[in-house]
Amino acid sequence: MCGRYVMARALGDLVADAGAVEPKESLELRESWNVAPTADVPIVLERTEGDQPVREIHVARWGLVPPWAKDVSVGSRTFNARSETVTEKPTFRAAVKARRCAVPVDGYYEWLKPGPGAPKSAKKRPFYIRPQDGRPIYFAGLYEWWKDGSLTEDDPGRWLLSCTILTGPSPEADSGDDTLDQLHGLHDRLPLPMDRETMDSWLEPQKLASAEAAGHLVDQVREQANGTASAWVLDEVGTAVGNVRNNGPELIEPIV
Repeated sequence: MCGRYVMARALGDLVADAGAVEPKESLELRESWNVAPTADVPIVLERTEGDQPVREIHVARWGLVPPWAKDVSVGSRTFNARSETVTEKPTFRAAVKARRCAVPVDGYYEWLKPGPGAPKSAKKRPFYIRPQDGRPIYFAGLYEWWKDGSLTEDDPGRWLLSCTILTGPSPEADSGDDTLDQLHGLHDRLPLPMDRETMDSWLEPQKLASAEAAGHLVDQVREQANGTASAWVLDEVGTAVGNVRNNGPELIEPIV
């Protein structure tokens, strides 16, 4: 799963790396080394302008709020979406056919539980997972627009943009790749990264005709995820990341 991550990249750098157009409106991207669900985060999406796709950066609330939700509280439980059931679940099945996005991160945190036989005093250990080349990870995501019916039509806060990150099974044991073996031992779920070719396919803005077509696209994302993740590095870091009030570059410093 992905419950905390880092995004401390300047907007201009993200626009260039993602191949997006310069935003027409001013976007506020705050550096954060401890992004938690319900925070405002950047997403990458494409829309059709004329007959051409245009790639854009937007800011969304992390935790998907479907259009039929009574209020935004549902988003606190929908920051991840299981790829195996995303085409079936009412919260996600419309978005996966028509509103796909990428969620860029510099890296993310995962906690290693004490192993069998560990003393009761043993605690979970946090790891920071990042690409070796320093470029962003682009997780497969979905987005939705939710309308707050309690606000007037001209209120700028009437519409909320929200997002979620897809997850899949972690790599199998004894894969022959050190990084994938470490990811297997760390957690049983993996937020699904995309290589650039897969991201191009995922972001295509056309609405898919069926859940089956959406499922094929999700399969494409899942099938290449381990290959993309094999280029990551896992660093054990301090437990301060467990408190969302802690937020600074010292959180990602490896424990030596």
